[in-house]
Amino acid sequence: MATQIKLPEVAAGATHAVISSWQVAVGDQVVVGQQIAEIETDKAVVELLAETAGTILELIGKPGDEMEVGSTIAMVGEAGETAAPEQATPAAEAPVPPAASPVASPVASPVAEPVATPTGTAADASAVVPAETVQASGRQRVSPIARKLAKDAGVDVSQITGTGPSGRVVRRDVEASVANAPVAVEPMAAPVAASPVAAPVAASPVVAPQVPAPVSTSASKELASQEYSSTYSTVPHTSMRKAIARRLTESKSTVPHFYLNADCKVDELLALRKKINESSQVKISVNDMVVRAVAAAFEDVPEANVVWGPDAMIKYESVDISIAVSTDGGLLTPVIRGVEKRSLSNIARTITDLAERSRAGKLRQEELNGGSFAVTNLGMYGTSSFSAILNPPQSGILAVGAAGPKAVVVDGEITIATIMSVTLSADHRAVDGALAAQWLAAFKARIENPLTMLI
Repeated sequence: MATQIKLPEVAAGATHAVISSWQVAVGDQVVVGQQIAEIETDKAVVELLAETAGTILELIGKPGDEMEVGSTIAMVGEAGETAAPEQATPAAEAPVPPAASPVASPVASPVAEPVATPTGTAADASAVVPAETVQASGRQRVSPIARKLAKDAGVDVSQITGTGPSGRVVRRDVEASVANAPVAVEPMAAPVAASPVAAPVAASPVVAPQVPAPVSTSASKELASQEYSSTYSTVPHTSMRKAIARRLTESKSTVPHFYLNADCKVDELLALRKKINESSQVKISVNDMVVRAVAAAFEDVPEANVVWGPDAMIKYESVDISIAVSTDGGLLTPVIRGVEKRSLSNIARTITDLAERSRAGKLRQEELNGGSFAVTNLGMYGTSSFSAILNPPQSGILAVGAAGPKAVVVDGEITIATIMSVTLSADHRAVDGALAAQWLAAFKARIENPLTMLI
């Protein structure tokens, strides 16, 4: 019998997604793990992989169509077979239990469908670690869809035997595990994608902030005609812009922000960067060195590498940093994982790759999930200093301004130094003022003594 391919919940909490493109046609043979389509969420284009081998019998959705999560978008079966769906057993038809709480997702990183709670959800927390831990060990391979289903169902994917190629855990393995032995979601698990990102922490019910409903185009025109005498035009909100608006409104209204400023002397850093670029094929930017200094500061002050959870603090062992990238559609914040283990050249290549794919709309959903901290840099526009809004559930974001000459006092004498101003925005629930100040001092020390980042 033919098998249905259903639209997965590629973004936590999403009810719809758009078919961006098909990578196969009716009559094509597909194998398990082969990409068959690209699915567009609010923040990224996600690859849809085949979890059943066979012949494509029917493609129900067309590129550009918005489809409901869980709806059938294609049929796979034997060549010459009709596209009638296979008869599923009641157990197989049973829906996967939803995550214990509404989800949150980047920005400064806008994220997949924004979340109702600033603290992260089971989806965010799990996107952060378990999958990476398994992959790093090399003991188990898990498909993105299977990982997402296991996360939502509260199932430990490491306990599932994979039936896909090379023992890969695929969707049917997770569904069978859920049907045969449902697992209750623990109130808390270990932390990272991610991005949107460790074992999940189940979030307590939280009342979502009241966000004004989007104004219709006609209402916008009426408002414009009342408020302005000049000519005007209306630009409809994109899904990404709506997601950014909801997420930032949520963050600013529910997360207690506080801000710390520091002026960093970067003359030595600029001199070191010049020497590196003169002898290296990979060109290093000031922002690359800032990201490396952020990771080094977390090594110096590991207590700050945390996010707020409803029942406990989530403390990360690795440093996963979101990088704010400006695109035509809005701001994205893809995540670089394990920055503390990366060289400057590796950081530079990774940031360049993520930025290019962000602007091309080719990021994977897991690359937007997770991370406990973000970096946003407006120095290239001449902005001297600014403060940024947190991207929940992350507990910190560093706003980096332009470096320029300033008069400073050194040993009682006035001299000229190149100063870069930075502003740390922190979640006061997770990070106290003294701890934030300690972390910022560690960052300043690393930036002003850049050789320590190379050791």
